[in-house]
Amino acid sequence: MTTETDRGAPALPPPAVPPGSPGVPHRLVLPVVLAGVFIATLDFFIVNVAIPSLRTDIGASSAAVEWVVAGFGLAYGVGLITGGRLGDLYGRRRMFLLGLALFTVASLLCGIARTGDFLVFSRVLQGLAAALLAPQVLALLSTVFTGAARGKVFVGYGLAMGLAAVFGQLIGGLLIEADIAGWGWRSCFLVNVPLCSLIIGLTLKVVPEARAEGRPKLDLAGVALITLALVALVLPLVEGREQGWPAWTWVSFGAFAVLLAVFVAVERTIAARGGSPLVNMDLFGDRAFVVGLALQLVFWTGQASFFLVLALYLQDGRGLTALEAGLLFAAIGAGYLYTSMNASKYAARLGRQVLAVGALLMLAGLVVIGLTADRLGTDGSTAWLVPGLVIDGAGMGLAVAPLASTVLARVGPQYAGAASGVLTTGLQIGNAIGVAAIGLVFFGALGENPAAASYPHAFIRGIVFLVAVAAALALLVQALPRTNAPAE
Repeated sequence: MTTETDRGAPALPPPAVPPGSPGVPHRLVLPVVLAGVFIATLDFFIVNVAIPSLRTDIGASSAAVEWVVAGFGLAYGVGLITGGRLGDLYGRRRMFLLGLALFTVASLLCGIARTGDFLVFSRVLQGLAAALLAPQVLALLSTVFTGAARGKVFVGYGLAMGLAAVFGQLIGGLLIEADIAGWGWRSCFLVNVPLCSLIIGLTLKVVPEARAEGRPKLDLAGVALITLALVALVLPLVEGREQGWPAWTWVSFGAFAVLLAVFVAVERTIAARGGSPLVNMDLFGDRAFVVGLALQLVFWTGQASFFLVLALYLQDGRGLTALEAGLLFAAIGAGYLYTSMNASKYAARLGRQVLAVGALLMLAGLVVIGLTADRLGTDGSTAWLVPGLVIDGAGMGLAVAPLASTVLARVGPQYAGAASGVLTTGLQIGNAIGVAAIGLVFFGALGENPAAASYPHAFIRGIVFLVAVAAALALLVQALPRTNAPAE
């Protein structure tokens, strides 16, 4: 039995390579597959930059603007588990291609939208497409690649996802500033059309098919229950703060608990009868999977919320343009790029504690950012924030890739799609929880009629919340098992 001590590198078991796939994957498989998750993650963040322009251009109401953001996240979050299982059943490459095709169409519809309602519809469709393609990425990587190469591809996954999140605002600002063909904000969506078309062509050429063994059937009862449960959880998180947490939000949270309990009972019953459950509950008998999933949720609770309050502080509080704010976000990307590219080396030396080191680096960076913002007030140069942003980005880079490998390390190839869907669902739920929580703290500090002078104080209050999240992440790492052998 291979063990992992605090200073030992996790040993990842080689998964079975699907029949018919080449012994050595094509060198373009990794960048092609990662491009899919990059675009899906990018579109979650890039739209924030486009909101002021699209509000003016198409006269979208405040509610419509809110749902341009929330509709994508809601559809993305609730569809991931089902999307992952569809890949297990019908082929991960096939579902990846279908997701990309739908994403291309939805992006085109977003780019030509003339009304707020049509744009919201298109964004929901885009989120559903992302939910279909995103879980196939980890599933393909964990089945096509074997041995030492498998650990390296997780680093690439973390790099692609993190860079899309960090540089989303900068990329959006550059596209809007360039005003290609007079498209303005529409270029943030229309740019996906040629990019997705290229990825589809390359996928057909170089990516092998992979699916679960046998002829399992789709668990329709499980699909219905988990979809309703996740809607009941995510919808009030998205809408609750804006509406003052009315009674329906708490009823919805209660419905989530009931639906989740019914879902677990149904899945266990199907498995006991020898059927094919949407999510095999045996996954949750592995402590590494459960704790890793909790780590994923806590980590992303801090990331989406930090990007939100930083953007608001820089643009509304300090008067920076979207492009100027995006350039400051690039400081996070610099730290992230360095450590994420070296994450496997650090993991080999530190084992599971690489996650704790990443969390502590984020905590230190956030403290530096908060102290700097307090000293700057409303007049000092925001360039002084750069050191803290670089440190925070470095911590992020040490966490993202090891998080993915921790959750999926001992998952069998037949469950790779479903497990990837559960993992990415944890990411989306963490985003929703973080934005809801930071909204209470940040907007509560701003008050009803915020002035620019109120933003530094609100930002610092938000930083205190984020420091607590980073500390919780470092502590939760200690619950990971020291062995990485398959659970008995």
